[in-house]
Amino acid sequence: MAVFNYVNDTGSHEMVVPITVFVAILCFCLVIGHLLEENRWVNESITAIIIGLISGTIILLISKGKSSHILRFNEEVFFIYLLPPIIFNAGFQVKKKQFFHNFLTIMSFGVIGVFISSSIIASGSWWIFPKLNFNGLTIRDYLGIGAIFSSTDTVCTLQVLHQDETPLLYSLVFGEGVVNDATSVVLFNAVQKIDVARFNGWSAFHVFLDFLYLFSTSTCLGVAVGLITSYILKGLYFGRHSTVREISLMLLMAYLSYMLAELWNLSGILTVFFSGILMSHYAWHNVTDSSRITTRHAFEAMSFIAETFIFLYVGMDALDIEKWKMSQQSLAGSVWTSMGIYVTVLVLMAIGRAAFVFPLSVLSNFMNRNARRTPPITFKHQIVIWWAGLMRGAVSIALAFKQFTFSGVTIDPVHAVMVTTTVVVVLFSTLVFGFLTKPLIHHLLPQNDSRRGIDRESSISKETLPLLSFDESATTNLLRAKDSLSMLLQRPVYTIHSYWRRFDDTYMRPIFCAPTTNEESV
Repeated sequence: MAVFNYVNDTGSHEMVVPITVFVAILCFCLVIGHLLEENRWVNESITAIIIGLISGTIILLISKGKSSHILRFNEEVFFIYLLPPIIFNAGFQVKKKQFFHNFLTIMSFGVIGVFISSSIIASGSWWIFPKLNFNGLTIRDYLGIGAIFSSTDTVCTLQVLHQDETPLLYSLVFGEGVVNDATSVVLFNAVQKIDVARFNGWSAFHVFLDFLYLFSTSTCLGVAVGLITSYILKGLYFGRHSTVREISLMLLMAYLSYMLAELWNLSGILTVFFSGILMSHYAWHNVTDSSRITTRHAFEAMSFIAETFIFLYVGMDALDIEKWKMSQQSLAGSVWTSMGIYVTVLVLMAIGRAAFVFPLSVLSNFMNRNARRTPPITFKHQIVIWWAGLMRGAVSIALAFKQFTFSGVTIDPVHAVMVTTTVVVVLFSTLVFGFLTKPLIHHLLPQNDSRRGIDRESSISKETLPLLSFDESATTNLLRAKDSLSMLLQRPVYTIHSYWRRFDDTYMRPIFCAPTTNEESV
């Protein structure tokens, strides 16, 4: 199956030509991105979109206004071929210490935040769109719109922030971005099961229960695949005969976890993300030194190509004349109505994001109030997190195509409006917010300030005692449990991380990980 449907498939030669042209444009995009590497205003996503716009314009002129595409987008295959390497690499390359130190904050942003943002966007659209004389959307459509525009762009955000310059912000935005994408997709799929004719409070609660089931089972599946892979690599030690086999096993097991999740109607994004984290934490230490270097670069290269591919196509799709003509039919050619819809979505996105970033940041600071090694999320940090998360990208595009098109083609003018709206929002947020995010970070958080208070101790305090010890008396264990509970209430994040670290060192690593030195700990 091809990743995209060919626009012209009358013969084998015609099928090869568009692929060749697109790959050539992709190579050109990589070269231009390299030349602009030092530019503080431009990142890879912006470069790919601009080149896509230019390429689409040229193709449009050559075809005399018939099409701006070389290839036709297929949203289903996007989820099968392009998204898995991006998400897996995100989990595999994550700095686990930073990620898990901020795990509760990341999960609150990525899960609770999506529900808050989605609710505001869906209800706001349902209230404002009819006032703009834009009608024809169902309740399921509005709920889908909430999920579509709640998905932040992990790719673009991570290219704006730098892990060495702003480690705390990078950890929060990176973690939220991946969990946010997974939550948005899970919520979107749950919404599709709603019986619109019988939508009520129980239906909303049922969606929440479906979400909890999908989220927990997907995570467990990813963890299980990661542990199985680690155990196989440790027990069989593939590297003594062939490093190719151990690299191939990691890659195929990661892809298998994603496909199993999709086969069982779970969240493949969440599954492959946690699979990547577990493989990086355990399996990576069970392979040879050469395989460690190879896996890092190979997985990152696959992710990079997929990201650039997607943004390049988004730039071309912005010039799809047929969609624009059809959307204008629904709006009776009113430019003001179109602008009203675009502005409405952007404003609702900003409000929805602010509604959870600032309150949840305050809550996170309260929970970490006694953790001496955990810096607070300052108001400047909150502004940057809010701003950086306003960008929308590949997942929003894919979900919009899945909701409002059939294999990239829409025959409903109302649905065409929502597709073009999604394209406009992605372009505007990526280009405008992407251009301004770097200067904003440098203005609000100079390099010295951004790193202040971020460095943490390399190890968790050894004074933290286990909850139970079989070598101690029952009275001693009860006193120890009482002290541990008191510590949990006073410093919940620090205490949970401390106990996980001890459990990991005592039980998990001896089973799933070969003895190593100088490794990054969670």
